[in-house]
Formats: sequence, C-alpha cells, structure tokens
Amino acid sequence: MAIARTPHVVLDCPDPLALATFYGALLGWPVGDDGDWADIKDAASGQVIDFQQVEGFQAPVWPTQEHPQQFHLDLTVDDLDAAEAEAVRLGATKHATQPGDGFRVFLDPAGHPFCLCRA
Repeated sequence: MAIARTPHVVLDCPDPLALATFYGALLGWPVGDDGDWADIKDAASGQVIDFQQVEGFQAPVWPTQEHPQQFHLDLTVDDLDAAEAEAVRLGATKHATQPGDGFRVFLDPAGHPFCLCRA
C-alpha cells in the first residue's frame, strides 16, 4: 500500500520565488510563494515542483563532481532551437559542455543543471 500519492521534487536555492518564476515561465505553470518556499503546479496533471531557500547555497558543478548535481530535470520539447532561445531569454545559461545531440544542457538561474530533450 502506498503511503503517499503525489511526489514533489524540491530544489534548494538562494531565492525560491526567482527560481519558481523561471521554471513556471519555462513550463507555463502558475507560481505560488510563501516567503522562503515557492512552488509551481500543473493543474491538469497535479505535478508540483517546490523550491526552498537554503542559506549558503552552493550550486552544483557539472560535469565534475566538485559539488555533485544529485539530480536534474529533463524537459521534453518539440523544437530544441526554439526551446533553447526561450530558456535563455528566461535566464538560463547554456552549458559549455554538450555531450549529446538529442538534448542540450543548461544551468538555471541558481546554477542547477537541466536538460532540454528532443521529443
């Protein structure tokens, strides 16, 4: 028997509202803010991503393991070029290391790696 019904992914960051706003715009999900905690929710699927403030936050370093990424988000897109342009416009940085052809690696405004992946 399951003890939980909806898992949430929680990202540590220095500014929860700023990071929630970035991902909310990237995914088209509305943003909720509670000071040191923010979230984005997709009403249709019930999926939630939470963002919590962490003092002294250190961004992951990718692809090295100096500060391991521990996890990252893969976002499936129809058009990699259009999605890249929009992600960068919203505040992402394209990483210098691009190890594949069917996806692109970016850093969100707090430094977490994420990938845009061809559908």
